[in-house]
Amino acid sequence: MEHQIIKGFLLGTMIFFSACYYDNEATLYPPTECISTNMSYQNDILPIISNNCYVCHSAVSNTGNVTLEGYSELIKYVDSGQLMGAINRDPGFSPMPQDAPKLNDCNIEKIESWIAAGALNN
Repeated sequence: MEHQIIKGFLLGTMIFFSACYYDNEATLYPPTECISTNMSYQNDILPIISNNCYVCHSAVSNTGNVTLEGYSELIKYVDSGQLMGAINRDPGFSPMPQDAPKLNDCNIEKIESWIAAGALNN
């Protein structure tokens, strides 16, 4: 009998304390800061483009006759405004990446910042 009382007490205590616990989203997943200044083609932009665009727009795949592999190819689409139009999904542009979610806001900010700073091959 005493053993059952102790088990009941322990079970009740566990339920009470677990019911008082709650997760705070801001604590569990603190907002991350998007650093989009001093962007480098090699270190910042190329990884975004290669991870999100090369599946269809590498020199080998060349889907839609669009190649973004290599600075000299990418800069053509930067200079014409097609890159930003496509990744921002602006009217009149084919939304990219096609059949995939839009690039996250931070990656778009990084590309915009790089272009605004002259889209250097650095």
